[in-house]
Amino acid sequence: MSVKVRIPSQLRSLTSGASEVAVEGATVGEALKGLDASYPGFHGRLFDDNGKLRRFVNVFVAEEDVRFLQGLDTPLDEGTTLSIVPAVAGG
Repeated sequence: MSVKVRIPSQLRSLTSGASEVAVEGATVGEALKGLDASYPGFHGRLFDDNGKLRRFVNVFVAEEDVRFLQGLDTPLDEGTTLSIVPAVAGG
């Protein structure tokens, strides 16, 4: 199942500058693994050593943070848009 992934500017060097790419995946986890398979380098930027999303990486499915859904097991429908959003710190 094809889904779209929006890539933040900080990670676009991994996608040759593309701001949005299509990947295959029935869940958020599968889609992010597919993203890394097509564009190597994402895994280390998105996941910690335990295979969980890094604290400073937010992933949204249709404007809902996956941490408040089913995490990496959140199911995706055909054509769904995933957004990778780095956390912003400061004051």
